[in-house]
Formats: sequence, C-alpha cells, structure tokens
Amino acid sequence: MTILDFILLIIIAAVCGSIGQAIAGYSLGGCLVSAVVGFIGALLGMWVARLLGLPVFFSISLGGEDFPIIWSIIGSTLFAVIIGLLTRRRGRLA
Repeated sequence: MTILDFILLIIIAAVCGSIGQAIAGYSLGGCLVSAVVGFIGALLGMWVARLLGLPVFFSISLGGEDFPIIWSIIGSTLFAVIIGLLTRRRGRLA
C-alpha cells in the first residue's frame, strides 16, 4: 500500500463516517474523528455482517486492501447512535 492509497483510504473512511453520523443525527467531531468513526464502523459493520451471514455489498480495493463502503456506513451509524445514547446529557430536575 502506497502513501497515496493510504490517504485515499482515510478520505473514504471519513466520508463513510460522516454519512453514518448524519444518518444517526449525532456528530462526534470533525474530519479526523469522522475518519476514525468510518474505520470503527467498517470493523463493526463487517462483524455484524459476518455474525448474520450477510455478503459484502460494495467494497473498494486500494493497494490490495478491501474497504466495505456499505458496511462502514451501517457500522458508523450504529457506533454514532451508541455513543450518542451513552453521552447524551441528562435533563435537569429543578
């Protein structure tokens, strides 16, 4: 994997993470955080897909590495929803 492939992979992960956060309605941070959410989403999404026996729908191959786009978006959405539920501010009882 070349440095260009790695940069493109980070950009694709950031886009997938941003889409997942937009679907979830909860933003965890900026562009770098979106890239991390995209990578975590890819891991989480592929884990769920393997658990349920589902195929990889759409993946991009960069430098010999496959990046599952659809499962990354689904996993990013799940991750953002979970983090949003865990960190949501509680209402004050006055």
